[in-house]
Amino acid sequence: IYMLPFFTFTQPHLARNLLMYRYWTLPGARRKARANGYEGAQYAWESAQTGDETTPRWLPGPTGDLVRIWTGDLQHHISADVAYAIWRYWQLTGDDEFMRRYGAEIILDTAVFWGSRVEYNAERDRYEINDVIGPDEYHIHVNNNVYTNCMVRWHLEAALETLAWLRREHPDKAVELEKRLDLSQERLTHWADIIGCLHIPHDPETGLMEQFEGFFQLEDIDLQALEPRNQSIQALLGIERTNEVQALKQPDVLILLHVLGDRYDAETKRVNWEYYEPRTDHLYGSSLGPAIHAIIACELGMPDVAYEHFMRAALVDLEDVRGNTADGIHGGSAGGVWQAVAFGFAGLKVNDEGWHTEPRLPAHWRRLAFRFYHRGKLVEVDLTPVAE
Repeated sequence: IYMLPFFTFTQPHLARNLLMYRYWTLPGARRKARANGYEGAQYAWESAQTGDETTPRWLPGPTGDLVRIWTGDLQHHISADVAYAIWRYWQLTGDDEFMRRYGAEIILDTAVFWGSRVEYNAERDRYEINDVIGPDEYHIHVNNNVYTNCMVRWHLEAALETLAWLRREHPDKAVELEKRLDLSQERLTHWADIIGCLHIPHDPETGLMEQFEGFFQLEDIDLQALEPRNQSIQALLGIERTNEVQALKQPDVLILLHVLGDRYDAETKRVNWEYYEPRTDHLYGSSLGPAIHAIIACELGMPDVAYEHFMRAALVDLEDVRGNTADGIHGGSAGGVWQAVAFGFAGLKVNDEGWHTEPRLPAHWRRLAFRFYHRGKLVEVDLTPVAE
């Protein structure tokens, strides 16, 4: 979600190599799914050569006591994120050979996982995904995380489209995968049913999304009242207390509005920005958050506000903002910086029809130029402010 777009747009051959890692580690993802009682392929939150889960379950906390690490067990959205990365690579490059030989199998088998992971709530006549961690890691064991559920709905839609494409363009490969992955008509109908009935916590009238069920009932605290500080909200309040308040490590809902941005209008983005931006730990939460805030602020016509968030991302290692650069650079944040420039300030939009820009340059910027590849062709973008 953060690093791959940089490679997909600027060095697609490297992006392909990175995605091949996901293909070669499919056996590990399948082992994880089986170990957890699911079907298909469930990607690890952290993995190495084999693709098996390497996230430690316990780590020493600040006082030396062991702290339970739940991300490897509950951060399931990674499987949808991998499918999204493959889909975007395919959309941008038109690499049909990769999709036929490798990408389709990943998208389809991880969709098989989701089909077994969702739970049917007979009382409410809907599908749910319970006991997860969303991108905002301050809250654990949550139900119906809106990012996770929306990405799963998108993932199943993409899986059905992928299979339809295979049947049309590469029928032999379609038959092979249908047999090997047990893609029966019953299974495909189940996916379609989940797409239509998966619970998405939101207010259809205002467009405000609830980060997860019960988030709005948590205590609403004033983050400004905790200033000045030099540590994260979680470090100040403790893990259990932070789980009980409306404070975010990173922008869970806003990430969704960026990743699936073409599905949401400006008013929906504005409503959710106004609610979640003040509740996010911008300074000492996740280094991934500022770049996303920069992109959404640009889309809402606030390039100077976006610039403040952009600089937080750009300086995270140059100024060691969080005091942990010695442990290694924040690679995800670096990828987010590039996205903030290309997708935020330049307003680069890419879809099946092509690409265009909607520039929103900060007031003091005089020029923004960068290059990217689209369907194998090098594109040069050179933007300057519009004279009033």
